[in-house]
Amino acid sequence: MNFSTMIGSFGVALLLIAFFLNLFKFIKEDNHTYIFLNILGAALSGYASFLINYLPFVLLESIWCMVALAALAKKILVRGK
Repeated sequence: MNFSTMIGSFGVALLLIAFFLNLFKFIKEDNHTYIFLNILGAALSGYASFLINYLPFVLLESIWCMVALAALAKKILVRGK
């Protein structure tokens, strides 16, 4: 297994874990763990897509990561909601 495949597989696994945990109500979508899993998973998946020069997924994962970062920033700035 090459480097980009390992990185991409780990990133996608993190995204799927976040999805599973949220879907089965183990964590909520505004939970720090959910947000961090999305940030890290999207960043790694995007990086792996960049390594293999697959721009559609670079764009998708970059936007996914930025949206998750915005959610984290909102959560930090608006404490208690």
